[in-house]
Amino acid sequence: MTSRRTFLKTSAALAATAVSYDRILGANETITVGLIGTGGRCRQLLKSLLTIQSAHVMAICDVWDVHLEATQKMLPAKVPSTKRYKDVLDNKDIAAVLIAAPDHWHVPITVDACNADKDVYVEKPLTHNLEEGKSVIEAQNRNKKIVQVGTQQRSMPQMQKGLEMVRAGRLGRIHKVHLTWNRNSDRVRKNPLGVNPSSVDWKAFLGNAKEQPFDEYRFRNWRWFWDFGGGLLTDLMVHHIDIVHWFLNLDHPERAVTTGSYPLAKGIWETPDTIQTLLTYPDELQVHFEGTFSNAHNAEMIELMGEKGTLYLDRGRLEFTPERGQPGAEEMVLGTGKKGLDFYDKPDGELLHLTNWLECIASRNKPNAPAEVGVSAASAAHLGNIAYRENKVANWS
Repeated sequence: MTSRRTFLKTSAALAATAVSYDRILGANETITVGLIGTGGRCRQLLKSLLTIQSAHVMAICDVWDVHLEATQKMLPAKVPSTKRYKDVLDNKDIAAVLIAAPDHWHVPITVDACNADKDVYVEKPLTHNLEEGKSVIEAQNRNKKIVQVGTQQRSMPQMQKGLEMVRAGRLGRIHKVHLTWNRNSDRVRKNPLGVNPSSVDWKAFLGNAKEQPFDEYRFRNWRWFWDFGGGLLTDLMVHHIDIVHWFLNLDHPERAVTTGSYPLAKGIWETPDTIQTLLTYPDELQVHFEGTFSNAHNAEMIELMGEKGTLYLDRGRLEFTPERGQPGAEEMVLGTGKKGLDFYDKPDGELLHLTNWLECIASRNKPNAPAEVGVSAASAAHLGNIAYRENKVANWS
């Protein structure tokens, strides 16, 4: 592992090389990027990022040696690596950062990045609790930075067409929305993972979380523990509720009621592996989300139910079914495979969303999912989790 001094010295040397090369291509087309949190999600995004000619990865950061090594192998040339994210932010030659660290790090790193004059792509959920929202929006706006939250469905053409249909009144008045993200997965299973504690900067991983001894299962499955993530609602529902907020011009629910259970993960996860939440909004709107890891029926989908028809959306298609006596059945099928897949061959949402981010960095136009959008979507998930954890009807205050 390089020291901070070596990291910055190597970064500067590579930046000089990159600038001389980019002058041949057109310097105005190149955006230098640092990767912070290089686990599986980051590397999934990196596959798309590497196909965009305007992006040039200059440095990588992660608290685990294994992640750093795997990411280096994906890059066309070796770049400096570090376990301190502020090393990346201190590098003046890096214009933007992609943040895919655990949830509890999203806001602290994003705020620091904006204050360090970096534009930001940050994975969802943007916030880890309701209190963080104000600070990240203020950091974005005060520093006039481009912040794109990784709710990539906003950049998918079927979602954009759905927005047009809703805004044009094709569905009529909408009073009910059904959201699902159901999987049948054995990911709960607790087996030895073989993580060498000496390869992990555990203190850096914990960050603002409470002090606790190293735990390889929590380290590799942090989404299901309250200190680091928020379970199914923040990991999955946040994508779909973001679309509902977008289509219907909503900011946050008024109330939430949630029930959860542990048919698979009892005694292993803190967050439920099976959950349902009912969110109520102004104008008599009810939004119901269900998620589980024990049955994949309905998989992932959005259904907006209006007086004139129902709009079905997933990551590969759009289907509009009119109510009896109403005209206009319509569909838009982009991806191949059965309905409700997490990832279709088309559209490449990651590529579309990253491209939008980079284009907005160049133009300084607002991206598809700025910080205020991420705060709004996450707020619904947080209210749902409050209702579950406190066993009450949670009211927005």
